[in-house]
Amino acid sequence: MSFGNLIPWRNRNAVDTRSQQHDPFYALHDQIDRLFDDFTRGFGMPTLANDRGFGWPSIDVKEDDKRFCVEAELPGMDNKDVEVTLTENVLTIRGEKRVEQEDSKRHYSERYFGQFERRIPFGTEVDADAVKASFKNGVLKVEVPKAARAQERARRIEVSN
Repeated sequence: MSFGNLIPWRNRNAVDTRSQQHDPFYALHDQIDRLFDDFTRGFGMPTLANDRGFGWPSIDVKEDDKRFCVEAELPGMDNKDVEVTLTENVLTIRGEKRVEQEDSKRHYSERYFGQFERRIPFGTEVDADAVKASFKNGVLKVEVPKAARAQERARRIEVSN
């Protein structure tokens, strides 16, 4: 067992969730984690709270010869809460997830609320006029076609033994 597993906020499974619900210090710690997550999100740094990895929302980026496909999980949101822009081969997804109920009624929450922004840079030139986006069942899908020049430059190179 490592020393890090003994610290309750590093090993969240070790802390009894019943005691967390009424512990004001745990709630304060969670709010501070979220504050730092919001602050560091714009710098591309890993987030701290709830082990969310590299930011919220979670995204998948796929590429083939003709396009990039970006999928972002945005549960509990509508398309009117999300803004998608493409500037200089960088796709930006931003929006805000609003609180559904008053905080006075909430005892404990691990759900994310607030503003977010994710930027996905593409390493090749894309066709900004042909970008398509759809939103269904809390998943945003954006298809970003590569520019014709970028498609022509790509070629497969044979690898020999």
